[in-house]
Amino acid sequence: MDPSYKSGGVFVAFCAALAVAATSGCGKGTAEAPPPADVQVVAVEQRDVPIVRDWVGSLDGFVNAQIRAQVSGCLTRQVYREGTQVKQGDVLFEIDPRPFEAALARAEGMLGEAQAQLGKADLDVARFTPLARDRAVSQEVLDDAVQGRLSAQAQVASAKASADEARLLLGFTRVASPVDGVAGLIRAQVGDLVGPATGVLTTVSQVDPIKAYFPISEQDYLQFQEHGTGGAGIPAGTEFELILSDGSLYSRKGKFFAVDSQVDGNTGTLRAVAVFPNPDGLLRPGQYAKVRATLRVEKGALVVPQRALTELQGSYQVATVDAANHTHILTVKAGARIGSLAVVESGLRPGDRVVADGVQKIRPDTLVNPIPFTAEAR
Repeated sequence: MDPSYKSGGVFVAFCAALAVAATSGCGKGTAEAPPPADVQVVAVEQRDVPIVRDWVGSLDGFVNAQIRAQVSGCLTRQVYREGTQVKQGDVLFEIDPRPFEAALARAEGMLGEAQAQLGKADLDVARFTPLARDRAVSQEVLDDAVQGRLSAQAQVASAKASADEARLLLGFTRVASPVDGVAGLIRAQVGDLVGPATGVLTTVSQVDPIKAYFPISEQDYLQFQEHGTGGAGIPAGTEFELILSDGSLYSRKGKFFAVDSQVDGNTGTLRAVAVFPNPDGLLRPGQYAKVRATLRVEKGALVVPQRALTELQGSYQVATVDAANHTHILTVKAGARIGSLAVVESGLRPGDRVVADGVQKIRPDTLVNPIPFTAEAR
């Protein structure tokens, strides 16, 4: 065999192997494009949406009367039973009345003496008047009698006032409730020396109706002013619900009562009050509860799942998917929250498809595979 042919054949084989290697290397360097990411989308809905507000509130008596001793003395008897209903005028405590009975007897004695002096003065004036007219006695004698009667009248008035005061103080030895309500626990004991300076003996709280205090923000207040016609802008006739600490809904509706005159500078809120009927006495002062009210119905509002919104430096964004399944990031104005939904006031149109979850993972103009947002995902 010709040596030149042998060397040429080796060269051809080498080139063929090199071509195969090059072809193989090129095939490994070409990566396939990843498939479009699956995203859950939901269409923007247009519906009538009730605007509901929740506030954390605390309950308090419609009237909380602090019962104090108005006279000093020994507490001799507790008449009422703690924690029970009492009526206006019911006696709650008794203070030893004997010193006040003695003071009243002394004042009435002084009144009787003054009345006797007035009687004598009246007789003197009646006797001296005709005598002075007939000049049987001097005018000076009659003038002295008239002045004596005036002095006796003043003494009677003073003695009567003293007797009335003594009688009033004696009445204060029977400490009565000024309102209908629930009487609280006693803060003193029988045998204690009590008086105006010893503090509160107990508290009587009027709990039917009962007040629910709750703070409303300045923003809510301004929105209420735009839509409402009642107190603090809350629509007239708005009914309030009360959700108790165990999550149960109180069976009776409440009504708006009042709002404070100024904003609390520390919290930026106004203190508002709703009143609830409480005939069964279930609600007690000091309880915490959630106050809820439907303030208005927003007609034709656009709603999306709350999870579709991404907050960024005080603004909100959503990712939309167009007909070609490409994504777009839009800035929207978010409104009220209703359950798991949020109202979008501007930036979207009915029927727009928005990404219901994972907006932060979406880049603009990315091809995606839209999957319907399921109820289970909500």
